[in-house]
Amino acid sequence: MNVNNSSELIETNIGLLQQAIALLDRLDDSTFSTSPKGLEPHRVGSHLRHVLEFYDSFLRGQSANCVDYDARVRDQTLETSRRAATARILFIIDRLEELSSIPDDTALAVRVENGDPDVSLRSSIGRELQALSSHTIHHFALISVTLRLHGVEVDPNFGMSPSTLRFQAAQRAEIEARLVEAR
Repeated sequence: MNVNNSSELIETNIGLLQQAIALLDRLDDSTFSTSPKGLEPHRVGSHLRHVLEFYDSFLRGQSANCVDYDARVRDQTLETSRRAATARILFIIDRLEELSSIPDDTALAVRVENGDPDVSLRSSIGRELQALSSHTIHHFALISVTLRLHGVEVDPNFGMSPSTLRFQAAQRAEIEARLVEAR
């Protein structure tokens, strides 16, 4: 059974990217581009650049039906300039919105990462959008830790998987229901 979830997956990814914009608005360039003591070389900017370049690779590859996540530009400006990172995020959001009518089972070839450049795996738009959201959440969790070590307060849900957030909400609801029963 194939359900076209590409619009949902696109909205999920756009929502994550919008979280990044909101976070960038709260930071200064130093916090964005430097490592907290003891966590070198981890920087908010380097993690965000990495995430954005995965989106760029997907978008470039989607139009060619072959994605190569290793062929990233590694634009250092995205690591040091919140303005450049925000502009790239807005560009990516615009491009993702253009994909909303493409079925999620549209086939793609994905070059095997860190492997033989001639070896590709079969994938789909939907699978790659799911992988991008998981990859983004993973790096947002690293960004969250990096910011906390910089002394910056971060929303506790930033960098948390939606399934974890749903699980935690269900756990809280269960505890509340037990408390109500006990009264």
